[in-house]
Amino acid sequence: AGSKNKKDSKDGTEDDEDQTKATPEEMIDQAVGKLSDSLRSELLDQLSQINPYRFERVVVDLLFAMGYGGSRAEAAQVTKKSSDEGIDGVINEDRLGLDVIYVQAKRWKNTVGRPEIQSFVGALAGKQAQKGVFITTSGFAPSANEYAAAVPQKVILIDGLRLAALMIEHGIGVAT
Repeated sequence: AGSKNKKDSKDGTEDDEDQTKATPEEMIDQAVGKLSDSLRSELLDQLSQINPYRFERVVVDLLFAMGYGGSRAEAAQVTKKSSDEGIDGVINEDRLGLDVIYVQAKRWKNTVGRPEIQSFVGALAGKQAQKGVFITTSGFAPSANEYAAAVPQKVILIDGLRLAALMIEHGIGVAT
């Protein structure tokens, strides 16, 4: 009974042998993965607490950091707080402004459904726009993804996990 390994113990802990089999690189990768998960979670928590206008600004700043537009002043803008007609931000696709991308940013806890995407597509049509990005701190219902894929406009959906990952990758809202 004394030779029984820890894997068989009642508390479900891993065998010490399994942990020592991991290479230093694997152990570092595991630690980095845990830290990344924690950072994404903390970032989403902070985003859920800022005011909606500031969230819209963060989203436009992220798109600018990703290379859209040219100079900050001419490339990206957040729309006015009221009567934005379903558009929270506008960013040029390139420095010359050959095409414009419209942005909808939602700080939500609930899943974003098809009606919200339909409304955004309607706002795009009202601007005669062909491209839009809908970003949320939550997630999207399958019907929302299906609808976005089926419309003639190019609509990109970015959920909270992808938003946090992009913010980390581009240094928005985080410091190294």
